[in-house]
Amino acid sequence: MAVEPVGRTRGAPPRAVLSRALSVPLIAGLVGALPLAVAAQPGEGVRDTAYWLQLTVACYAGVRLSAMILSGRRRLVQGAFWLFCYLAMGIAPLAQSVLGREPTPVLGPRGDVVLATALVLCGMAAFDVGALLARHRPSSRRGSRPAATVHRTRLYLLVALAYAGSALLIVRLGGPAIFFTSREEISTGLDEVTAAGDPSAGEAGNALLRGFGTVPAMLALLFLTRWLVTSPWARRRPSVVLPWLGLVVINVIVNNPVSNPRYWFLTVLFALLFTVFPRSPVMYRASLALGVVVALLVFPFTDRFRYGEDDGRQPVEADTLLEPLVVKDYDQVGMFANTLTYAADGNGHTYGRQVAGAALFFVPRAVWEGKPEDTGFLVGGWMGTDSANLSSPLWAELWLDFGPIGMTAGFLGVGYAAARTDRRYVRRTLDDPSPGNVLAVVVPVLAGYSFILLRGSLLQASGRIGIALFCLALVTTLRDGGRARLR
Repeated sequence: MAVEPVGRTRGAPPRAVLSRALSVPLIAGLVGALPLAVAAQPGEGVRDTAYWLQLTVACYAGVRLSAMILSGRRRLVQGAFWLFCYLAMGIAPLAQSVLGREPTPVLGPRGDVVLATALVLCGMAAFDVGALLARHRPSSRRGSRPAATVHRTRLYLLVALAYAGSALLIVRLGGPAIFFTSREEISTGLDEVTAAGDPSAGEAGNALLRGFGTVPAMLALLFLTRWLVTSPWARRRPSVVLPWLGLVVINVIVNNPVSNPRYWFLTVLFALLFTVFPRSPVMYRASLALGVVVALLVFPFTDRFRYGEDDGRQPVEADTLLEPLVVKDYDQVGMFANTLTYAADGNGHTYGRQVAGAALFFVPRAVWEGKPEDTGFLVGGWMGTDSANLSSPLWAELWLDFGPIGMTAGFLGVGYAAARTDRRYVRRTLDDPSPGNVLAVVVPVLAGYSFILLRGSLLQASGRIGIALFCLALVTTLRDGGRARLR
């Protein structure tokens, strides 16, 4: 791996790129070997237009993911987007097309699958165009805006909130042991302590209890970790080290991979890695490259933690290498096709209602009687299933609300915002290594959480976003703060 010269001028283009000996196998593997290996597997699938479009999506996403890994700049949000596209919208649906099987039944005609795959490709291209437009926007002058920093007293308030919220969650569920059983046990326990005979109140109480029990603990741990990593002064202070150690224990309990959805644990892990190694190009590349391996080889087998021993837990049957990608929850393209069929079945577009429901998630249904349902539940109910684990990818959310033109415009904006965020993150973390740099924590969290936002549904994802924004408002200040700043 090439090493950046010590005397390089600040602001010059970075040169930390992989050597040719490593970059060529990486590109060949992601763009050629893996998609072609999947396509060459025997199966009952038909090699039709949907199949060839899916192969195109996988190769296109592989090219863009390779570009993210090979880039000299750390593009966390864009890298997470292309990692998701490569796996969930590319390789996994390609495997399903080869075998002729879907994890969720696709009710409409094959033409809806063709259209869904073409729209996925369209959204990816629009994301690229948006990112390209952001590259040509001139940077604002340094110092024109006050940088968001962490206020020391407010940080300790967040730590106290994290301890209180997690303690309440642990006590209400009966102790730490339940967090190491299964996700179904956690869901059942939450329903029992929050429902109180009112399903809608139980749903809202469930989200709030779990959200305040997990999100403040994660953010408080990240901010204290950032403080310890960047400040020798903090590493000598028991008032910083001891709360950090306690938060490590709390996060092992409430944010472990056994009792939490895999994408949430991935968010915590992704954010923690880039908080500990904020300037490491090696960690950035390793995270994206290993993400492919983990998602294909590890994630499918962690589904055994979803159920209890006597409540439907089934071992993963892998007669072929593609089996885990077919029987697990890589159902995004299939659910997008079902959304197209749902709209064509007389339901039409919702013209912003679904996105508005997600943005106003905090409004109770007692106040907003016509509040939209979760999009996954909405389409799932039309399909005749009551499964709570149906995805609604961002493509489906935007298309159902705004149609193909609105979906394309939405991904254009998402690409622009992702590129601008990555650009600002690199500039701020390089020029501002201070312990209180809020952006150095927020962007890794956003990059990790983007897997949940992309998978959907937006309504399910919005609760934790709201709690995270509350926590950030609690600790952040735009003023210098003098002695109140972290040091």
